[in-house]
Amino acid sequence: MMARMALGACVAAALMPLAALAEDREVFAPGGIAMSGYDVVAYFTEGAPVEGEAGNAVTWRGVTWYFASPEALMSFEMDPEAYAPQFGGHCAYGLSEGHIAAPAPTAFFIHEGKLYFMHTDALLAAMGARLPEIVAAAEGNWASLDGY
Repeated sequence: MMARMALGACVAAALMPLAALAEDREVFAPGGIAMSGYDVVAYFTEGAPVEGEAGNAVTWRGVTWYFASPEALMSFEMDPEAYAPQFGGHCAYGLSEGHIAAPAPTAFFIHEGKLYFMHTDALLAAMGARLPEIVAAAEGNWASLDGY
C-alpha cells in the first residue's frame, strides 16, 4: 500500500511532459538557486542534506550553487560534474516515467558514485529495490531531450 501511495504521489506531481523540459532549466533551480540552496557536495561528504550559504556560492550552468563551507565550494569548483546531481536534480522516478517532478532534498540516493533525487522520501523508500532500473529508464528519457 505504501509503495502504491508513494508511486501515486510522484505521478501526481509529474508537472510536465519531457518535451516541455527543454523550456525549463537544465538544473532544478527555483529562483536561480540550484537545488533550492542545498550543498550538493555534502550529500557525498556528510551523507545528508545540508543547506548551503550565499557566502559560499558559485555560478555554474547558468545557476547559482550554494555550499556549506569554502572547502565544499572548492571541491565543487575542482570537479563540478562529480558532485552535480544527475538529471539536473529532477526526480529520477518521474523521468523514468516520462515526466519531470521537483526533488525533495531529503529524498536522495547515490548510485554508482552519482547523486540522484526522488520527489518524496516515501517514494524513495518504496522504490528502493528498483533504483538501478529507475536510473536506467530515466537516463534513456533524459538523453532523448534536445539540448541536454
